[in-house]
Amino acid sequence: MTARLIYSALASLDGYVADETGGFGWAAPDEEVHAFINDLERPIATYLYGRRMYEVMAAWETMDATSEVGADFAQLWRVADKIVFSRTLERATTPRTRLERAFEPEAIRALKARSDRDIGVGGSDLAGQALQAGLVDECHLFLAPVVVGGGTRALPDGVRLDLDLRDERRFAGGMVHLHYLVRAGHPAG
Repeated sequence: MTARLIYSALASLDGYVADETGGFGWAAPDEEVHAFINDLERPIATYLYGRRMYEVMAAWETMDATSEVGADFAQLWRVADKIVFSRTLERATTPRTRLERAFEPEAIRALKARSDRDIGVGGSDLAGQALQAGLVDECHLFLAPVVVGGGTRALPDGVRLDLDLRDERRFAGGMVHLHYLVRAGHPAG
C-alpha cells in the first residue's frame, strides 16, 4: 500500500495561513477543532516541513500542554519522523528529524511507495511544491471565520487541481473543515 501525502492547513476565509504581518493567532483551534485535528493526525508517521513551519512546530517538542487535547497532539508530534527542507537551517533541533537541502519530488514519491503510514506536508510553500509536483493526495482545509485581506496564501498560484469533496464539518466556534481528495491524473500547473 502506498502512503497518502496529506496537506492540512488552518486558513482565513479569504485563503491565508498568515496575515500580512506574519500573524496567525486568529487561526488557533479551540478544543473541539484541536481534538478533531488530533484524530486526523493519528495516521501520520512522517511530517514534511519547510524551515518556517518546522520552527513553529518544534515548540511541541518541549511544550507543557495546558490541556489534554494539547498533550495528545504533543505526543503525536513527538513520535512522528520529521523531514525539514531548508537551505538556511543549520541543524534540526528536535529528535526524529532529518534535514534536507532541497525538495526532490522523486524522493517523496519513493518515500510514499515504501511507507506503510501516511505522510503530512506542512507549510504552504512546501505544500505548494508538492501540489505542483502532483504528490498531494488529500487536502484538509480548516477555514477560520475571519478575513485578513492578504498575507501568505494557503494554496499556491499557478496550480490547477481537480478535487472531490469527501467531507465537511462545521464547528461551534465558526471554523469549517473541508476534506478534499485530489483527483488522480489531475493537471498540475
